[in-house]
Amino acid sequence: MVRPLDIAYLTGLLTASPYLLYRAVTTGRYRRSPFARLFGSVDIQPPKPKQPRAWFHGVSVGEIHLLRQVVAAFRERHPDWDCVVSSSTDTGLDEARRCFPDVPVIVWPLDFSWAVGRAIRKVQPRLLVLAEGELWPNMLRVAKRRGVTVTVINGRFSPRSARRYRRIAGLARPMLQQVDLFAVQTEAYAATLKNLGVLPTKVAVTGSVKYDGLAGDRDRPQIRDLARLFGLASGDLVWVAGSTQAPEESLVLSIFQKLRRRHPKLRLILVPRQRDRFNEVAALVKKAGLPLVRRSDMQQPLTNPAAVILVDTLGELTAVWGLADVAFVGGSLDGKRGGQNMLEPAACGCAVVFGPHVWNFRDAADRLVREGGALQVADADALDAAIQALLSDTPKRRRLGATARKLVLSQQGATTRTLDALDYLIAPRVAKAG
Repeated sequence: MVRPLDIAYLTGLLTASPYLLYRAVTTGRYRRSPFARLFGSVDIQPPKPKQPRAWFHGVSVGEIHLLRQVVAAFRERHPDWDCVVSSSTDTGLDEARRCFPDVPVIVWPLDFSWAVGRAIRKVQPRLLVLAEGELWPNMLRVAKRRGVTVTVINGRFSPRSARRYRRIAGLARPMLQQVDLFAVQTEAYAATLKNLGVLPTKVAVTGSVKYDGLAGDRDRPQIRDLARLFGLASGDLVWVAGSTQAPEESLVLSIFQKLRRRHPKLRLILVPRQRDRFNEVAALVKKAGLPLVRRSDMQQPLTNPAAVILVDTLGELTAVWGLADVAFVGGSLDGKRGGQNMLEPAACGCAVVFGPHVWNFRDAADRLVREGGALQVADADALDAAIQALLSDTPKRRRLGATARKLVLSQQGATTRTLDALDYLIAPRVAKAG
């Protein structure tokens, strides 16, 4: 049966179809698995008889990364369960297949009632685990109708999210009530959910999983291999600008050109957030008159220390942070994206800098700045001044990095608390099913 919400989705999809077609042609997005997305025809075998299955979902690369330790810990604690991982984006699916080579990886269906209904019938999950809080009305409704336990882990529900939910209160309130447990990062997020009408018994504060699994060991083989390939030498000052979005690369390149005159051993490594912008960023480097080398083209160690290194591969940013003396975390300057994960460079002991717009990581950013483990800048001029100051002051740079690393290590343990919450949630249902 076609529901009013399906009609609204179809209207939106048809309206956006010219743009989506343009993006598909120019960037390669939205081309993969269209029937699985639209009709829920995911390619997966049913679970074995009497074997419970947990379905873990991460929207894109960042959520897939945080699921790595959660899924590993869940499988170790519950070896009798079968696990499935899904993602919404092509890059997320690629990363999921890399991170979970022995776990089925499927595409997340669009939220049409027929698509989610078919996907759930094929997957047959007993538990659906949503990383950080992507909630879709039809998926939640169908899951609950089929007796699936639904939980959000590492949840983030900021005041901005609360305002958005309140604008659609008629849809949001029943949707939130269909979630069995919200395992959230902070007390503030818990308060936001309770103010939206979620029962206190359905909210648990477990901390941020993103602190876990961040050992920050700079002597890992992958980091050593990259240092050799990039031609990094003793005495080089390495600035990594990672997870960048437009126009941050242009700003970073402008700052780098000025600073390299003062710091001739300064090296710049750019890691754009989106794969479809790699060529665009390469063009920006060439337009600035700077020598460029692309990571995907590198077969032998780099011999030109003046070259800007563009990391146009996926899955290497975590290791690249381990090369940095100074780290700028992108998506934080223009107010559109809400920042990217600054905990990875912090765990590596980098001197971390990010812009004012970090609502996606508000708690982590506030804590790092408050305890002297990172610098938050207001704009491009302040970024210029901050990078210049850190490059010129070695003790300050090292002190900032050491504080950041200590803070990250002190906050670990959320994965265990999350698994404890899941155990409490599923134990009576597993016993009943058995």
